[in-house]
Amino acid sequence: MFKKSFVYLMICMFSAVMVSAAENNCLTCHADFEEEDGPSHLITKDIHIQKGLGCVDCHGGDASLDDMDDVRDSKGYKGVPSYKDVPKFCASCHSDAAYMHDHNPSMPTDQLEKYKTSVHGKQLLKKGDTNVANCISCHTVHQINTAKLPHSSTHPHNIPETCGKCHANTELMKGYGLEATVLEDYKASVHGAALYERGDLSAPVCNDCHGNHGAAPPGVSSLVAVCGTCHAIESELFNNSPHKVAYEENDFPMCMTCHSNHKILKPEDKWIGTEEPALCVECHSTDDGTTGIETAAGISNALKSLVQAQSEAQLALDEAIEKGMATTDAEFKMKELRQSLIQTRTKLHSFNLDSVLPRAEQGMKEADEVKKNSATLIEEFYFRRKGLGVTSLIFTFLIIGLYFLIRKVEKK
Repeated sequence: MFKKSFVYLMICMFSAVMVSAAENNCLTCHADFEEEDGPSHLITKDIHIQKGLGCVDCHGGDASLDDMDDVRDSKGYKGVPSYKDVPKFCASCHSDAAYMHDHNPSMPTDQLEKYKTSVHGKQLLKKGDTNVANCISCHTVHQINTAKLPHSSTHPHNIPETCGKCHANTELMKGYGLEATVLEDYKASVHGAALYERGDLSAPVCNDCHGNHGAAPPGVSSLVAVCGTCHAIESELFNNSPHKVAYEENDFPMCMTCHSNHKILKPEDKWIGTEEPALCVECHSTDDGTTGIETAAGISNALKSLVQAQSEAQLALDEAIEKGMATTDAEFKMKELRQSLIQTRTKLHSFNLDSVLPRAEQGMKEADEVKKNSATLIEEFYFRRKGLGVTSLIFTFLIIGLYFLIRKVEKK
């Protein structure tokens, strides 16, 4: 019995020693003097520690040691890299295809190579400019996580603020000749409204247009390709339009010329035409040797006519609905009309009246159908009401006649 107890005691003591040896003294020590926003507290939300990695996997050393001098002298100690060396530091794992295959096979291993081609990478690695972004500027240091999690700095909802840490810094941007209004402009844009007001995570954010590790401003000619990743139809129409050649010859930024870049507003029909605030008159005039003004006027008139027709059709349909008529067919046709208006507005990116007019004319026909259908239903309503009135009157006379007839019979 004594022998069994002794063996059990030895096993417990050995286990305690092993647990103590496996203890992460990095976290134990740092937790004693760090605030709540210190590395030892933030690391609990970090993807690396969640995947089973520890402090020594990045910083090297021996986590079982409790003396910092011993840690520094231990084999493989790396410590904290300099700001310039951070990309190479992270790439020691993230550029190792075999290593990443064991931890996250789906993650690309070319981030460092892409970073070297970026504006940030060129400034840091070639010019030694430590004011530009490196890995930890965007991913943080000890709270790195997948972009799928809401608290991650690279979650779509957080990307504008992440980039804005630098790009909304007036003093910092002044040194590069850049505007510091990009974050403010984005929040006021149609894309920002979709993200912040409607919570639409598919709305484009900074890295959708600029890239992430290979971040760079889109070139003049590449803007249509960048915008075309979402606006494919508009992109194709523009590429086949006379504006494509004219913009290339004059070195105009494609989509940005009319829509701006960060402060992209919801387009309005008044943007096209021959009078301010139409954008067309900023480049075109009646004597510029092109058909620009005539085309703008034609497209503007087509849009105005279609919008007016849609408004009239909607009023007629609303009246028919209000009167309780069966408006299913008219409502379906109204949806087709709305789609025609959207397609007409899209077609204007061809800057070709022959391309816009057929779609607008189709919409006009659909508007006429809705109005005629609604008018027929409204006429039917009044016809039924008149019929009901006549029928009620007849029944009233019959009831009165029957009343007198009954009185006459009772007297006899």
